[in-house]
Amino acid sequence: MNILVVDDEIEIADLIELYLKNENYNVYKCYTPKKALEIIKKRKIDLAILDIMMPEIDGFTLCQAIRKKHNFPIIMLTAKITDADKIKGLNIGADDYITKPFMPLELLARVKAQLRRYISYNQNQNKIIAIKDLVLDKDKHECLKNNQKINLTPTEFSILYHLAQNENKVVTTEELYEKIWNEPYYQSSSATLMVHIRHLREKLNETEKNKYINTIWGVGYKIEK
Repeated sequence: MNILVVDDEIEIADLIELYLKNENYNVYKCYTPKKALEIIKKRKIDLAILDIMMPEIDGFTLCQAIRKKHNFPIIMLTAKITDADKIKGLNIGADDYITKPFMPLELLARVKAQLRRYISYNQNQNKIIAIKDLVLDKDKHECLKNNQKINLTPTEFSILYHLAQNENKVVTTEELYEKIWNEPYYQSSSATLMVHIRHLREKLNETEKNKYINTIWGVGYKIEK
């Protein structure tokens, strides 16, 4: 698996590279977003770890540039700890974030969780679900609306696919979070999930007359025919 690490703090980039290589990942390391974009053009990347605070181009801008063409998981590294900064990262297409300083083993666990989800939805299982004017193809990891492709991140696709699998059933917030993130649910986890749900609705261009994801207040979410 090819992992891209982008951080202008050389010591941190080197540390991440060391731990990833110890787990037999192939690491592409660089210290500037410009170099990162060059690598992405030449190599198949399965996951990216991006620092937010970088000179000239920050991690948010790099994340947005990647999302224009690629759907591999993105984990953001940030020294900022406000919910607003975390939500901003999720809104522009990041799948997860981790706050500096961090434990390398925690970062490894998050990398593995994201890759498991990404791989599982790219395996040749040929599972297709049709909901209203949407078609979700698990084999291709593809979402079509009226035969037009909707670019979803792996996390967004996972959420939508799981809800579609449970059509007409309410999926609780706790169940959905633990299924997608593969970690225990805490009260603060609902904000993370809400950001992804809102982003999904925007990409699907939901309207009051054509809603895909229904919020069941105090319980969870449901997709109906």
